[in-house]
Amino acid sequence: MTLEKTGRALAALCLLAGTACARQGTQANIGPHRPEPVAPLMMPVTEVPTPSVRQILQHTVDSVVAAPMWRNARLGILLVDAASGDTLVQHDADRLFMPASNQKLLTGALAVQLLGPEFRWRTPVLLHGVQRGRTFHGNVYVQGSGDPSISDFLRGGRAASAFDGALAALEARGIRRIAGHVLPLGDAMPGWTTGYGWAYDDFDAAYSAAIDELMFNEGELYVRVKAGKTVGARVQVTTAPTLTYPAVVVEAVTRPRDLPPGAPRPARLEASYDSIGHTLVVRGTLAEGDSASLTIAYRHPADAFLAAMRESLQARRIVVQHRRLSVRDTAGKPLDTLAVIESPPFADVLTRMEKPSQNQMAELFFRTVGLVHTGSGSADSAQAIGARTLASWGIGAADAAYRDGSGLSRHDYVTPRAIVKVLDIMRRSPHFELFRNALPIAGVDGTIRNRMRGTPAQGNARAKTGTLDKARALSGYVTTANGRLVLFSLLANNFTVPTREVERVQDMLVSLLAGSTLPGGNPP
Repeated sequence: MTLEKTGRALAALCLLAGTACARQGTQANIGPHRPEPVAPLMMPVTEVPTPSVRQILQHTVDSVVAAPMWRNARLGILLVDAASGDTLVQHDADRLFMPASNQKLLTGALAVQLLGPEFRWRTPVLLHGVQRGRTFHGNVYVQGSGDPSISDFLRGGRAASAFDGALAALEARGIRRIAGHVLPLGDAMPGWTTGYGWAYDDFDAAYSAAIDELMFNEGELYVRVKAGKTVGARVQVTTAPTLTYPAVVVEAVTRPRDLPPGAPRPARLEASYDSIGHTLVVRGTLAEGDSASLTIAYRHPADAFLAAMRESLQARRIVVQHRRLSVRDTAGKPLDTLAVIESPPFADVLTRMEKPSQNQMAELFFRTVGLVHTGSGSADSAQAIGARTLASWGIGAADAAYRDGSGLSRHDYVTPRAIVKVLDIMRRSPHFELFRNALPIAGVDGTIRNRMRGTPAQGNARAKTGTLDKARALSGYVTTANGRLVLFSLLANNFTVPTREVERVQDMLVSLLAGSTLPGGNPP
């Protein structure tokens, strides 16, 4: 081996061994003997413990609360392991928040417990007068009790089908004319037809429709508008499910489809009531060939109900003559029950209230609880029963201000801890499955059908949303990856970030829970 090759081999060995060898020119220079290097002592590696689910949740919540975007907001957070009762994380869980439609969790729980799943609303249809031949000389009375089910949704697409039994009973008696009127009987739900603290400028919106003991189609009127045949012509307007009520005044006109450059922006098509609320005025413009649909509230729900019944009589060719009756027709005559309109069981109606967050149904649940337990369906009676029941569950006046059934009121306040208590009360109830299954399912249906998709919470979390200006809520149940049920309440008030940012935080926490493993659980 040449000296050059020997030098290269030694150099390579030195590099492999980690020794400090040097080459000078082409000749290897082996200096004086040096001691062999000694490997350092191996120090034991300290294992970094894996953070617990509780630590991860706490860190996540702390990070959110500390973020500058939430500096002016109020966030209430409470996550509780249902089986153990352990609090996983909390932030301001004992402070009051405006719950928006999370109020429906309280209302639904009260109604399930105090009415029961088999409860049915009953609306008697009564005759007062005398029949002579094919004419009934008297009035038809309808005695309402707040049935929320007389709607297109719960009556097979035709709310007026609820009247079919009464119409068939009239035909069976051979009555083809009613000399008198179709009138309401009684005042089962006295007082205001809107809730305490509702926004008055929302009263024409369907979500803010008035309620009464006679309720038709959840308070919703559908207005269909079609452009006229020529530019400048009035638009054509039809209404449903009532065809003749309310009266409609059409001021809207047809405009050209293509506007010239620089033309002023056309007036928007809109419908609103006059000051009394019995006449709907349609204003604005609609382009040639176009059509539009608007949804408006009935301002006077009982009048809408009676108008729908009269239209049903007319459709069966039973004439209501609206004549003045003589005393001999009605004096001393008892009320005769013609038929009773009966709702589906409460269990079927609850789902319709919770999943789409139907405000009018929630208000009728609220008032019905008062009616059944005090004999009066006033808001005051309902509030008294609600407050008394919540107190029996350990939720006092300092924990909840219960002013309406839907959460539309800006005088409703509740703590996250109070909501979790309600969720836990229902978890222990024999009606738990009914209550839980009525809630929207993440990524599947209801108001959270488009949220938490593609996460462990999809098809798992069941929760009620809540939305008002500067208020957003999400509370309910979620099951962890190892089968532990977690109760959660996430309330946000007074934020100025986009609503979607609040939802993003809520969805992140619920999805994190769904994918977590808590001690003591078993896979579902």
